[in-house]
Amino acid sequence: MLETEFRSLVRRFYALQEERVEAYKLFEEGHEAYLKTGPHYDFDHYKQLVHHITLAFNGISKEVIQIKKRLHEEFDRPDLSEHIEKLQEKEKEKLELTAKLQLAKQNVLDNPGDEDCIETEQQFKQQIIKTIEALSEILQDFKYDSEEPE
Repeated sequence: MLETEFRSLVRRFYALQEERVEAYKLFEEGHEAYLKTGPHYDFDHYKQLVHHITLAFNGISKEVIQIKKRLHEEFDRPDLSEHIEKLQEKEKEKLELTAKLQLAKQNVLDNPGDEDCIETEQQFKQQIIKTIEALSEILQDFKYDSEEPE
């Protein structure tokens, strides 16, 4: 019974990670659409998108935190809750970097040929790649540890 519940909790965690991936896709697509409205950007529409994405991320995050708590308290798996803690920190970092990258992309469009703007955009892209790599490592550790019998 407990094993089934544990597996179910782990599956739900993975499903939430998939929801995050989908939310990022929508965020990126919405931002691309927003950039196409330049030079007189449709900020109201974009602001609405950011609001909906923020609500989605908050909902996912709250549920992930509940899973983290249950893994620690009900299943005595502090190792897994620690992975989730690290993952949450990296996800927060990724979201902040994504917002900064979106601003940088707009600056590149608004200031054609400005090397500083181009360089800033590239730096944010590199930081996001490193953050995604760190997230993958954490997820691998979580997967490995969650499949090992306690």
